[in-house]
Amino acid sequence: MNDIKLALLGSEGAGKSAVLVRFLTKRFIGEYASNANSLYHKRLSIDGRQLNLEVFDPCSQSGESRCILEEPVDWADGFVVVYTISDRTSFLNAKNILAQIKESRRETCKGEVPICLVGNKQDLCHSRQVSEEEGRSLAQENKCLFQEVSAAENYLEISNLFTKLIRHVMEQLKLRGDRRRYSGSKSMAKLINNVFGKRRKSV
Repeated sequence: MNDIKLALLGSEGAGKSAVLVRFLTKRFIGEYASNANSLYHKRLSIDGRQLNLEVFDPCSQSGESRCILEEPVDWADGFVVVYTISDRTSFLNAKNILAQIKESRRETCKGEVPICLVGNKQDLCHSRQVSEEEGRSLAQENKCLFQEVSAAENYLEISNLFTKLIRHVMEQLKLRGDRRRYSGSKSMAKLINNVFGKRRKSV
């Protein structure tokens, strides 16, 4: 079974946890604020391959929280960076997070870093502050996948974006020959214990 590790990053209020839970369970959980870091586990099959997916959902990141990003960026095979289309500040923070990922992984990652930039809360188009063109342009600048979604209304789009990202991760791991990955003794569970304090969840 192949192990895939993703990190979910974004501002408070962007709905990143709602996007993740929608993907994992098909349910919409609504907004909630959490000051805890969570690790989710799910087994799934993509293109006939059995995968063990781990997704780390840390506390929401502010633009200055470089230290919070360091461990997830080192650990993850791929990233989902979430902003809300109704909050320009969250979009600017997503731009900063993308820059931090690129800077951190420039020396350690040969090839592209698999990232999906997600504009959430598409259902709030009446209060839109970030155009779809802006999101798509930022994604192109950073060689990311891009999708606008509504965690409240649409499971299929969210499922598709995670599937595309996981496929990209598998391609990059194959190209890199799996050189960068941690050994089993350096699992994310241990990392969260040592660095963050943990809250494990299986779905």
